[in-house]
Amino acid sequence: MKHETATLAGGCFWCLEAIYDQLKGVHSVESGYIGGKVANPTYEAVCGGGTGHAEAVRITFDPTIVSYRTLLEMFFVIHDPTTLNRQGHDVGSQYRSGIFYHSPEQKQIAEDIIADMARERVFSNPIVTEVVPAEIWYEAEPYHQEYFARNPFQGYCTAVVGPKVAKFRKEFLDRLKS
Repeated sequence: MKHETATLAGGCFWCLEAIYDQLKGVHSVESGYIGGKVANPTYEAVCGGGTGHAEAVRITFDPTIVSYRTLLEMFFVIHDPTTLNRQGHDVGSQYRSGIFYHSPEQKQIAEDIIADMARERVFSNPIVTEVVPAEIWYEAEPYHQEYFARNPFQGYCTAVVGPKVAKFRKEFLDRLKS
């Protein structure tokens, strides 16, 4: 079985990880940092906004079960791609919307989806999602991995992550793992 990788940033990585972990065809989801200028960033440094990194997820998936296009279509449903450096109450470039492509094909798919959504006026504001090459990936600290699964009753999880997961489950019920 050949796996591919998708790297996406759409606000807090806990939200994206909790959602994509449930999807058929997804082998693994790691929370981490990408797109910055500091080697080996820590969560505290990234949250401070000075490293240039985005909180992101690296998704390993089986393209015979779920396509890269489908992962991106879901991405645009589960976060707001029209707010620059912000998702809800999370503000700063570390919470930006970004697609970090791993091949020319991934870049083309991302650009095509964004162009189609802009043409169809899916959103009332312009899409600000950056589409840039995947650079050095830094896995987040162990306590961030599977955060929602391990801490469903933590305040941020009940207020932010949980409702996003519920929306995803309702909208994509037929695509969830058993």
